[in-house]
Amino acid sequence: MKRQPPTVLRRAEQFMSDDRRVITRQFIPGDEDRIRHVIDRVLGFTEEQAASQLTEVVRDFGARHRKIEAVLEDHFKAVEHCLNGKDVSGVRRKLIGAFFTQEYSIESAALFNPSIVPHPDQSGVPEGNVRFIMSLRATGEGHISSIVFRTGMIYPSGRMVVDTVSPYVAMEKPDPTARLPKKEFFHKLIEMGAYSDTAGEILDALPDEFDVCCLQKTIDELRGRRRHDPAFDEAAEHMLWLARSSHHLTFPGDCPTSEIVIFPVTENDSRGIEDARFVRFEDDDGKVTYYGTYTAYNGFRILPELLETHDFRKFTFVPLNGKFVQNKGMALFPRKINGDYGMIGRLDGENLYMMTSSNVRFWNTAVQLRGPKFPWELIQIGNCGSPIETSEGWLLLTHGVGAMRRYCVGAALLDLDDPSRVIAYSTDPIMIPNEREREGYVPNVLYSCGAMIHNDQLIIPYAMADSATSVATVAVDELLDYLLDR
Repeated sequence: MKRQPPTVLRRAEQFMSDDRRVITRQFIPGDEDRIRHVIDRVLGFTEEQAASQLTEVVRDFGARHRKIEAVLEDHFKAVEHCLNGKDVSGVRRKLIGAFFTQEYSIESAALFNPSIVPHPDQSGVPEGNVRFIMSLRATGEGHISSIVFRTGMIYPSGRMVVDTVSPYVAMEKPDPTARLPKKEFFHKLIEMGAYSDTAGEILDALPDEFDVCCLQKTIDELRGRRRHDPAFDEAAEHMLWLARSSHHLTFPGDCPTSEIVIFPVTENDSRGIEDARFVRFEDDDGKVTYYGTYTAYNGFRILPELLETHDFRKFTFVPLNGKFVQNKGMALFPRKINGDYGMIGRLDGENLYMMTSSNVRFWNTAVQLRGPKFPWELIQIGNCGSPIETSEGWLLLTHGVGAMRRYCVGAALLDLDDPSRVIAYSTDPIMIPNEREREGYVPNVLYSCGAMIHNDQLIIPYAMADSATSVATVAVDELLDYLLDR
């Protein structure tokens, strides 16, 4: 007799987008001639008129941003060179900055594709409860995606209480002084096919660790010693691109987690940071690191990348390297297995693979786990976040794409000691989009980027039609019994 899928309880909690949550971005309406035209018009104001205009801007926008005047000053600096050395008052600087500033609503289109992990700070949490941190993909105008966070408490029953979301949003810029290890940089150039004798010459002139400014200075010095050389220019361009792909972000310690937004700031992710899968990783020595694997998109190509944090305040971003770093949807195991890191990926856009490596940033070994088999996953399968350790094996939530491009959620069980061996998998989906979940920005898509276990319940945050997010729970024992057909 065919066993019925486990009972999945859809909970009432929902995470909806809020178009009032805005950041400030530089606004450049045209070329430098047009920038100068705008500046000249501002310079045509009397000092009194300029002060009045600035007061109006601060009055209308100051309550929406914590440090609006600092933002205006910062955006003025980006166009200051168009004044050709002309000195202007502090009031005019900020007013000019205001004309080159725009607001951007980070969640105006959708809030979806969630991933949940235990919060790094569990102090003061009552016994039986757990504090969580959830990442979500926020999408705004132009379908530009960023990462935002929510926090709260999960009770023994599985009930979730979400902390109040701040009306403000904090966006930080990369630290230009972040150091890059030369050895890793060298290996990545080789994998990119960008290493050459010229690149080697530039590398030889660099210290063992360097930042982007140091690299730029070294390139400028070497370029000044030779005539125009296309090979040198090409090598320099590749190296600067790679260096700017690795960066750090630091948010103030008193910044509420819900204010943090990881917004595209590099060439790689200029059109979006997509589908972050977070995992609480515990090393052999007990050290805990939170990793997030995500897809950077620049409008033309995707690039799998990795972020690292210990406190969700300081973040390090690096490209993932290796011949099997392909396609989307990579998810790390929460610990090493037989001395190696493990990761689930979909290298070919269709099948699930098990990847292993001695270095979390380099992936050159992979074996196929399984491919599409059942009607609900016949087009392609992928993971729904990092594998979760249970007494029976690694529990891996999967998603499958079937007829009418409907996304459903299934599950698989991998061997604890050899995760490349699939013990069991669901013949039917455990979650199918219902009437409430199927309508939205992208119809018929039910999707998760990571679940967690609490009090023998699997907590599954999931996206509904790429629009909003909800939460479901299922008893772990019931799910394992279903997979093992017992």
